[in-house]
Amino acid sequence: MPKWLLQARGKWQYFGQTRPPFAEEPNPKQRSVWDFPRPPVLVPSQKKVEVQSNSVRLAFSTKALELQETASPPTYYIPAEDVVFELLIAQPQRTSLCEWKGEAHYWALKTSPNKVIAWSYANPFEPYTPLTDHVAFYPQHLDCYVNGEKAIPQPGGFYAGWITDDLSGPFKGEPGTGHW
Repeated sequence: MPKWLLQARGKWQYFGQTRPPFAEEPNPKQRSVWDFPRPPVLVPSQKKVEVQSNSVRLAFSTKALELQETASPPTYYIPAEDVVFELLIAQPQRTSLCEWKGEAHYWALKTSPNKVIAWSYANPFEPYTPLTDHVAFYPQHLDCYVNGEKAIPQPGGFYAGWITDDLSGPFKGEPGTGHW
């Protein structure tokens, strides 16, 4: 593993074993994002996960993978078979590198080819290889639903977690959270 990758991973302060004093106390029907682990984990989900743009369905699945990571609301990765790729266009000139998952490739709507709305990993790092052939969508740019509840986008614009009523924070991305 490259040294820069280990250094990036080593900067994290919280790992999901103990909630920090500023974490909100979840009610009995909630999960605290501070109980999610780091490194992140993938959890198979049977929740109804739906993504729409202007009332047009881009994806619907009951077989998504929920990525859980300390301080962040889950990101849902939808199997390619449940995504309407006819409405999307690949953005091969745009990539980024996640220290956990590897190189991301981006997608836009064919009707708005300059606005990135989704990403995927063609060759994710171990142990995230199950993300191959899955797509994640930015709730900042779309209407995203979990079991019929419209998700609120994770704050800050960079992250793409889906906030639902069953979560307690605070969430990474809010002002003053860059050191988390």
